[in-house]
Amino acid sequence: MNYVFIPGAWHGGWSWTPVAHRVRAAGHLAYTLTMPGLTLGDSPRDLRLADATDHLIHEIESRDLTDVVLVGHSWAGFPITAAAPRLTARLREIVFFSAFVPLRGQSMLAAFGPEAEAFYLSVIEADPDHGIGLDYETFRGTLMPDGPDEAARIVFEQLIPQPGGYMSEALDVDGVATLGVPVRYLLAENDTGLAAPGPELAARAGVEPIMVPGGHEALLTHPDEIAKALLG
Repeated sequence: MNYVFIPGAWHGGWSWTPVAHRVRAAGHLAYTLTMPGLTLGDSPRDLRLADATDHLIHEIESRDLTDVVLVGHSWAGFPITAAAPRLTARLREIVFFSAFVPLRGQSMLAAFGPEAEAFYLSVIEADPDHGIGLDYETFRGTLMPDGPDEAARIVFEQLIPQPGGYMSEALDVDGVATLGVPVRYLLAENDTGLAAPGPELAARAGVEPIMVPGGHEALLTHPDEIAKALLG
């Protein structure tokens, strides 16, 4: 099988590398993708959600991958949901890992409520590159509250401002539950970084959550367990 891993907001393909190594050791192929604008030196200014979706589709089609297990973390629920209808014939399974499952017409920012949406839209407008940064306190408090501070700071130093268009734009597609492709939802049991309760998000995908250990960054802190769940 071909496992294609999509990272969450502020992250690159590097965040999936520990899990991908274990998937490869089990005899599969694994690809860790970084979305446009999330490599150091990239500009996020004019990027739209469609750019992330198109990039994901191009990477799979240009490699002529089939039997694909498409795995998305956190914000990556948006591009994998958008890409799945255009990749159906190539997909073996769709896996959300502590990921947002988008509703038609609702952006990532809108999912956090009107006050948060208004605040972050003002942040995007004020930033010369139209990006959204992340401060260490927020990262440590919501995304990676577990583990030693030294490890958390190493992860934090890898983060890149998220293109504002990725967060402010909504999808106009049906959810993955209607595609006829198997879906799983892996939910980190101590996740405090989701915009809605994990069981509710899993239900949007038409499934019950499968619990795995760790918090929102469990792909880095518990790669053995996440890889085992993916391969199981």
